[in-house]
Amino acid sequence: MPAPARPLRILHLIGSAFDDFHADLSRLYAGACLNAVAESVDYVALIAYVSPDGSWRFPAELSNEAIQRAPAVSLADAVGHIRALGVDVMVPQMFCRPGMTTYRALFDELGIPYLGNSAEVMATAADKVATRRAVARAGVAIPDAEVLRAGDRPTLTFPVVVKPVDADNSVAVSLVRSFEEYGPAAASALAHSDTVLVEAYVELGREVRCGIVVRDGELICLPLEEYAVDPDAKPIRLSSDKLARTDSDELYLVAKDPTRAWIVTDDDVLTERVWDLARRCHRALGCRHYSLFDFRVDPDGRPWFLEAGLYCSYAPNSVIAVMAAAVGIDVRRLFDIGLAELQREGLPCLASQR
Repeated sequence: MPAPARPLRILHLIGSAFDDFHADLSRLYAGACLNAVAESVDYVALIAYVSPDGSWRFPAELSNEAIQRAPAVSLADAVGHIRALGVDVMVPQMFCRPGMTTYRALFDELGIPYLGNSAEVMATAADKVATRRAVARAGVAIPDAEVLRAGDRPTLTFPVVVKPVDADNSVAVSLVRSFEEYGPAAASALAHSDTVLVEAYVELGREVRCGIVVRDGELICLPLEEYAVDPDAKPIRLSSDKLARTDSDELYLVAKDPTRAWIVTDDDVLTERVWDLARRCHRALGCRHYSLFDFRVDPDGRPWFLEAGLYCSYAPNSVIAVMAAAVGIDVRRLFDIGLAELQREGLPCLASQR
């Protein structure tokens, strides 16, 4: 009889090389993922934690105490330790820009495969202008827009939406109805980016998000998630609609409140229309394993692309996981589908194990 395959050694790359907020966000999602998928005869879960000062730690678990107890090491020493661990697969759990790009590229250099989109694709998605261009070439409608620097004057007709070109989680996003409002909104956005994206405001009908999972090479669209917006009370979603902190300063997910977001039934007239556009976006950006896209729907029912969020933490409260759960795919199965795609791509470290 052939010898049983050993468990896969899966390294969860957590933290932030940028700031404490992104480190806390990463730890929030990664902790939920580890609770959901780590205990298995098929996997050995390992943790690498990157601090905002650039140091690496390899704690046994994700409590603040465990992280602080773990020795801080340099990048060179971390690479040597990762090689010694015999890692088969990396799961990227970093949401800052370096984490989504530079640190993924490091694992490309190490020859260690990882779930999710490549560093190059993530770099494109982090740049709202580059993303807009890519999806527009695929025939997806985008709002009129201009890219401005400090001191520039907008030429689009108000109202407009002002946002940093390369920030996530709706940070410093503002709805601006007059030139007098533009200055403070631009200053807020420029605190997070060198340039400002000014988009024509799409009158509100609905706002939805579409997730895709790749299974056996096929793009499987998941049920849409719709967000609570209102033309008067809440015309756009802000950072406060997504994340907040408790009285003890622990980060939590506001958007998971069922009064703020819910799953759309597949027979909704909007579903097939958005699914088609999401597939176009996925292919246009060169995504793999999964993808996630936001659309604004005008009063006439036409969807307009807003942004791409090309990450999945494999936590039960991650958006793609919530969508998958609505069609009976739990987090563990979702995780296995991703690993199966890596195997299908012919990566030898997996083909020999699974």
